[in-house]
Amino acid sequence: MDEWVALAIAMAAACAVVVAVVVLRHRRVGTVKHAETPDVIEYITMMIGVVYAIVLGLAIAGVWEARGSAQDGVFREAQSLQEVSDRAVVYPAEVRDKIRADVDAYVSYVVQVEWDYMRDHGNVSDRGNELLAQVRSDVATRQPANELEAQTYQPVMDRIAAATDARNARGQNAGPTMPGVVWFGLIAGGLVTFGMLFALQIRRTQRELVLAGCFSALIAFLLFMIWDFDDPFGGSVRVTTQAFTDLFPHLNLGGGD
Repeated sequence: MDEWVALAIAMAAACAVVVAVVVLRHRRVGTVKHAETPDVIEYITMMIGVVYAIVLGLAIAGVWEARGSAQDGVFREAQSLQEVSDRAVVYPAEVRDKIRADVDAYVSYVVQVEWDYMRDHGNVSDRGNELLAQVRSDVATRQPANELEAQTYQPVMDRIAAATDARNARGQNAGPTMPGVVWFGLIAGGLVTFGMLFALQIRRTQRELVLAGCFSALIAFLLFMIWDFDDPFGGSVRVTTQAFTDLFPHLNLGGGD
């Protein structure tokens, strides 16, 4: 709810600034006859709008792709761990139960503790690394007792390696992903585009004020959306733990965060 309130305030503020500037400007000008906007200013304004629209589109595509990549990585991590638990069926009961218990401990920790840790610190935790390393040790340190275990060893290690790679990618995607120079370009470009509204000599007619207010509110909304999507695990449309809770229902971890 807080993020929606912030969005509403940002859009309302953008509209209010446009209306206030236009009203104050015309109060100062008074009844001076409104001059036509030179063609070159209209052309420059159009080009600035087109260039900025391209920049906004690329930024939106970038943060959405980063979010999708983070979501795919979480599913790959959960699926790999599920396969480790399933393939452990070939081991003796005590070994099988140990592997599955360690996998469950890791999944429970990720869902219940590490997800919040990532939002606060922008990275995965050392404790999570230790729990996943224990799963790897369970398999890697056991000498295969028969042909079936020998055939299962490498596929299980491959699944653990895939989970490790997905975990590392999750750590890299935690926190904001947009470089600071891109944000500088987005904000500076927005201010320039916003400022070009006044170069078009907007009058105090209801139609022009409404259009100018809607345009400024649209820019505010798009910038807010990019900011919200910039953190795959922290925004209002953040990546959730649904993949873990779906693939490990016996842990009763809830419906995902």
